[in-house]
Amino acid sequence: MNRKADPMGRAIADYQLTGTADRLRVFSPMFEEDEIPLATLFRTYEEMPEIERKALDMTRGKTLDVGAGSGCHSLVLQGRGVDVTAIDISPLSVETMRQRGVKKVVEQDFFTIGGKYDTILMLMNGIGIVGTLERMPEFFHHLDKILATGGQVLCDSSDISYVFEDENGLIDYPDTGHYYGELSYRMQYKDTIGEPFDWLYIDAETLRKEAEENGYAVEVVAVGEHFDYTARITKR
Repeated sequence: MNRKADPMGRAIADYQLTGTADRLRVFSPMFEEDEIPLATLFRTYEEMPEIERKALDMTRGKTLDVGAGSGCHSLVLQGRGVDVTAIDISPLSVETMRQRGVKKVVEQDFFTIGGKYDTILMLMNGIGIVGTLERMPEFFHHLDKILATGGQVLCDSSDISYVFEDENGLIDYPDTGHYYGELSYRMQYKDTIGEPFDWLYIDAETLRKEAEENGYAVEVVAVGEHFDYTARITKR
């Protein structure tokens, strides 16, 4: 097996080149094998769910698109004249974004990026890159460095408590000692297997609590059809 660590980037590059791709498989110890439909990473504004369109419509000023993937959100904003920089840790995704016409693309981790931004976008469960609740103070500390005065973070996430609901409507959380939205994943595309990574699904109330403890405020600005939502985070 080829264990190069960029399965998503390889899948995105294949889809860009041919308009089709093999299965991008997703594994987690807590759930059955799943897959990411590649077409959703290339969707237009009209194809995006309301919670994403709301975030794009609220975007203003110098913007950072975090975990930009194929660049679908950056391309919408760029077409509107927004000064947007797309970042991703996947080298193949970065190359694909350049091929698709995203003007400002950087291969970099969010937690090491510098500069000042009026809007920071973290869409498609983008705040999941924080990984665990324990790392939330680090996230807000980094916002202190890169969020411009009066700036905003627009992110979406999901409350996955419904996953643990039994036939009687009662929620039985797993006895892991961790917050129920903290998951571990690994991706595979063809023979390319990525390294395991932590991913955070955070419910709105927990996000609000974590934000307030670190000097920020949270406003839910859109609610989706499947326990998902978009939040606006601002400095208090």
